[in-house]
Amino acid sequence: MRICEPATADGHQTGVIQETFNTVFRRSISIWAAALLLATLNILLFAYEKPWTAADGLRNWGDWFLQAAGWQSLLPTLPPSLYSGSVLNAGLLAGAVASALLSRQFALQIAPPAELAKGLLGGVLMGVGAVLAMGCNVGGFYSALSAMSLSGVSMMVGLGLGAWLGVRYMMWEMVKFPRLSSGSGRSFWGASGSGRSRQPWMGGLCLLLIAGVVFLYSHYGFGQRGGLLLIGVLLGTVLQRSRFCLVRAFRDPFLDGNSEMTRVAALSLAISAIGFAILKSADLRPATAFVFASFWKGSLVGGAIFGLGMVLAGGCGAGALWRAGEGHIKLWCALMGFAFASAVAWRVLEQGGWLSRLGTAVFLPDVSGWPLALAATLAVLAIWYVLAAWNERTRSVAAM
Repeated sequence: MRICEPATADGHQTGVIQETFNTVFRRSISIWAAALLLATLNILLFAYEKPWTAADGLRNWGDWFLQAAGWQSLLPTLPPSLYSGSVLNAGLLAGAVASALLSRQFALQIAPPAELAKGLLGGVLMGVGAVLAMGCNVGGFYSALSAMSLSGVSMMVGLGLGAWLGVRYMMWEMVKFPRLSSGSGRSFWGASGSGRSRQPWMGGLCLLLIAGVVFLYSHYGFGQRGGLLLIGVLLGTVLQRSRFCLVRAFRDPFLDGNSEMTRVAALSLAISAIGFAILKSADLRPATAFVFASFWKGSLVGGAIFGLGMVLAGGCGAGALWRAGEGHIKLWCALMGFAFASAVAWRVLEQGGWLSRLGTAVFLPDVSGWPLALAATLAVLAIWYVLAAWNERTRSVAAM
């Protein structure tokens, strides 16, 4: 009879580490779990410094690129290495790259030329829309609505309108110009379906480089920026492993009626709004934070332009970052268009005095008090949830 030897402590620890790695990087994260994680991280970000947004960081990148090219004489306030939005975006991108490598899902994917052009055009539209709305669909909608700014509600309507227009265009293009929607791209450096891959080792190297940058931030007295970078890495990891996508929340109901991402986004927003209300009502964070003076014209029109752009590009600001981290060149085109267009649009509107004419800042608790304001915000999200579920069942506004 064979007697089994007890497992050693080292063997047990190795097994636990391997199991943890497999749980995170070999299996996908449920989008419902991701909704909870993203809301929690957004609340943490607000308590740490400011809520989650992607647009201001991308505009900061655009400012520096344009200045380096000699197109702008005025430098942005801070360089990308110190500007909070840029650091957060860099962390999100780095986290997505590391996560994609560790899960063997990285591949340099070059879409057909027409798709690359749509990515660039979509990025330009998103950049202009984000300036008009004073935020992208993350900062101007997700975080602004959580902050109980009425601009977040009007941008929500604008995003829905823009997504509808984008879906209608996609259907028209498929019928009138099928060649633009057909064709296969090229893929390089992807992991093979079987056998060993170097990608997990490269992902581990990425994590070591991230840790080194965090150490440098701390060493030179910028520890808070190191913390923002780490939060960005967590955001990128959660987004990449769950494939959470706010674009789908607005596009899918009009495309095929699928409402799961819409319902997930509504749940995530509800949790984020409750957390923001606690922080603001307790005077732990400024009540006016992320209450943008873009209601209703700027956020509605900007939201519509942004919504059209994100459907054409196949990703928003944050979505483009994590998908670019997987190697999608179309999304790199979208990021470039977003960064440059938002930098130019901001300067044009600023010099023309138009930024002060985009709308007004309306903070709901100032109008109705905290209980009613929070109840109204949650009611809007509940209506969105119910309408999406109803449309999934009836296909009333679905194009397919």
